[in-house]
Amino acid sequence: MNMNTETSFCPFCRPDREIIFESESAYAMFDKFPVTKGHMLIIPKVHVSDYFELDVKTKNSLTELLDKSKIFLDETYSPDGYNTGINAGEAAGQTVWHVHVHLIPRYKGDTTNPGGGVRGVIPDKQHY
Repeated sequence: MNMNTETSFCPFCRPDREIIFESESAYAMFDKFPVTKGHMLIIPKVHVSDYFELDVKTKNSLTELLDKSKIFLDETYSPDGYNTGINAGEAAGQTVWHVHVHLIPRYKGDTTNPGGGVRGVIPDKQHY
């Protein structure tokens, strides 16, 4: 991965965990602070903070690794479902300023009422 002054402290430009899958422009690894067993991150190799600034080739690479990671998690952990998400901007909860896609396996009973799924980012709006 290319390094410069701006990226020298980025945890995704210098991954500290095993890379599970890798392509020319992206890689996948387990989340350092998983919310469920098997929580993975899909990360572009280019240092860009906003998903919407990525080129189409990189977005496609993320999607390919997302699909490959999902198959791997199906075979390894047999989850009952998935949530995927990208935090884009501080108001959306982004804390690492390098794009990354969360792939979160879900298991029956991991929460009392999963209805509304990702709408839970605003708790009062999750159940409708």
